[in-house]
Amino acid sequence: MTLTDTVKQDLTTAMKAGEKDRDGTLRLVLSELQKDAKEGPGDELAVLRRERKRRLEAAVAFRDGGRTDLADAEQAEAEIIEAYLPAELGDEELRGIVQAAIEQTGAATPQDVGQVMKAAMVVVAGRADGKRVSAMAQEALRP
Repeated sequence: MTLTDTVKQDLTTAMKAGEKDRDGTLRLVLSELQKDAKEGPGDELAVLRRERKRRLEAAVAFRDGGRTDLADAEQAEAEIIEAYLPAELGDEELRGIVQAAIEQTGAATPQDVGQVMKAAMVVVAGRADGKRVSAMAQEALRP
């Protein structure tokens, strides 16, 4: 069963249960997944990560603008989307992946972060945000 099928089933369940917030979020996610599928064999997880990131960025913008009600709604949507994503890597596990990437690439200075990121992100495979990986790589390469 694909992720799209799972979202469809959950949408049907949410509609029957009268969960309006969940219903709306799942409709939007399903639409984005279907749009991505029409463009070719895309990465469903990448679509979910993109949508979650949009919601989190909107929540920050609303909070900065003093609209906590809208920020809370965006945060709730991000959490619904997050439930469909694989579990995030812990700090220790991510640190190990970054260290292995540093050893693999022979990186020694902060200018080598790009090489480390390229190697680490292949292993991470969407289970950690690129900002976290970059921060750990820069920290490990600091003189």
